[in-house]
Amino acid sequence: MLNDHIDRLPPSGFMKLDAMTREVPPADGLAPINLSIGDPQMTPPGFVVDILVANRDLFGRYSPTGGTAEFRAAASGWLHRRYRLPAGMIDPDRHILPVAGLKEGMFMIALVVVPRAKAGRQPAVLIPNPFYHPYAGAAAGAGAEAVFVGAHADNRFMPDFAGLDEATLAHTAAVYLCSPANPQGVAADIDYLSALIRLAREHDFVLVVDECYADIYVDAAPVGALEACAALGGTLGGALDNVVVFHSTSKRSSAPGLRSGFVAGDAEILRRYLKLRNYGGVAMPQPVQAASAALWRDDGHADANRAFYARNFLAAERILGNRFGYYRPDGGMFLWLDVGDGEAAARKLWSRAAVKTMPGQFMTREVPGSEGVGAPYIRLALVHDLATTTEALERLSNTL
Repeated sequence: MLNDHIDRLPPSGFMKLDAMTREVPPADGLAPINLSIGDPQMTPPGFVVDILVANRDLFGRYSPTGGTAEFRAAASGWLHRRYRLPAGMIDPDRHILPVAGLKEGMFMIALVVVPRAKAGRQPAVLIPNPFYHPYAGAAAGAGAEAVFVGAHADNRFMPDFAGLDEATLAHTAAVYLCSPANPQGVAADIDYLSALIRLAREHDFVLVVDECYADIYVDAAPVGALEACAALGGTLGGALDNVVVFHSTSKRSSAPGLRSGFVAGDAEILRRYLKLRNYGGVAMPQPVQAASAALWRDDGHADANRAFYARNFLAAERILGNRFGYYRPDGGMFLWLDVGDGEAAARKLWSRAAVKTMPGQFMTREVPGSEGVGAPYIRLALVHDLATTTEALERLSNTL
């Protein structure tokens, strides 16, 4: 009587980590430092609270599922500004919808883009390996076959979707991609994204791109899928065919508690997505939409956020040097360190240094073609202030 697709999902990485840290007590005499989760520690801009208070009467009203005109215009304006898009490419009324956080948003989109069958078979959803666990949940919830594609170091951690056999691509309904990637921090370049968009259109699948770390980087701003759409050309509407991108205030604005994000892209997909969300989606409260619109209009706080993370990455370079396969990521807030045996290292760091890290194995699925993509690694989230981050990295360096 229950959906057996859900039973096929393994425990998430965080569930596995909680079980592991319950088995292994942290080191005595040291304050625990949690580097296992990308939970921003900076305070959101003060104007967020001011706007919520000023609009508090709107908490007493139902919100439009499709978002307010102000919210959609602010999101569209940011996309044009951030990615230097042609004027009018993103129509706020056709190409933008709010979502109550990216976890819900990226899960529900699969219910729109995955048909019951494709090419006479159960449809496939392609997922990078390692991966953010809601991608796998989305595939299961939509009744699709999850196909995990290894993101290996020798390929700059960019999964080779185009290298899959024609039979797999023929029944692919959707591809999930995170850029800059969680956990590796690498960003897809314009050539990779353009080729993947062409592949999506050739095989008629939907490219779902998680770009929540787009405004956190040390050097050059990572390119985005909409930039690639613009570079490929086509009419202003057709340029977005088969592509949707997700963005959030959680990382850019250090405001995960707002549960505020948006999806942009193919107008026909979003028309159906809005219909679905009217049945089962969470509408973002209007005061939250007003605060979010202000965040998307303001770049100054994102610049300060970026400088915060840049200081932490510079500390990591100083402390770690060229050990553990360290490299400066293109973007995001994570380090992906090769420590030989990630789970053993995570246990050792917790038991001897009271530093909690995420074993790479907990973020991967063991399937052919993905050997070694997660097991040697640990993921570190550099979300704390500089002093705490430095302390944690020094404990890690001394312990390992």
